[in-house]
Amino acid sequence: MSILFYFFMILNSIAFLITAYDKRLAVKNKKRISEKTLLSFVVFGGTIGAALAMTIFRHKTSKKTYVLKFMGILFFQVLILFTVYSIKS
Repeated sequence: MSILFYFFMILNSIAFLITAYDKRLAVKNKKRISEKTLLSFVVFGGTIGAALAMTIFRHKTSKKTYVLKFMGILFFQVLILFTVYSIKS
């Protein structure tokens, strides 16, 4: 397997874990992980892990600004992948 595959596996695992941990902090009314940090993991490729954690733990799903930023990042990632693969074909 490619090193890139392992990079994305690790990154998505971390994105999942920090999103789940932020949910736990929210429930306990403790100091939270910033949205900037959470979205940084999404930008660099942790989209699947973060989305999975958001779905499983119902975290950040009702905050429209966060969801819009998340979807915007996802849109650009799909657009980039589509562009790269259409050029290779």
